[in-house]
Amino acid sequence: MTGQSLVGRRVVKAVASWHVYRGDDPAGPLEVWLIDDRGVAVRITTGSDWCLIAEESEPHAGYDMGDSGLVTVGVIRQETPFADHIGESVLAVWEDHVSNAGRVALELSFPTGGVRCESWAGDLRLSATGRQPGSPT
Repeated sequence: MTGQSLVGRRVVKAVASWHVYRGDDPAGPLEVWLIDDRGVAVRITTGSDWCLIAEESEPHAGYDMGDSGLVTVGVIRQETPFADHIGESVLAVWEDHVSNAGRVALELSFPTGGVRCESWAGDLRLSATGRQPGSPT
């Protein structure tokens, strides 16, 4: 799936999975699902090759990893920058690629700002951007 296929989708819900270990606060989500007004879920996460994955996929249930902790799954409230854009449509998408590696970042522009999704050493990193719709990379 290309990031461009997200353009025009209105995000009505966002869900994320989190690794919880011994009661510590999770550092960030493992994966995020953006669910549009047609009920289609797009999963954003990192792959074992450290590339950024964007694919249509339904959220899964949380699970117990024994001594390694839990993976919990739930609706995003204010835990990620996507919370500020629920109800908004994706206006534009920019992708960053690395030679011989693939996509490493995806930035989504909404009417009130943007969200940058990056694969950083195999971890998913999300950050708010001030990029205005139609502005150059």
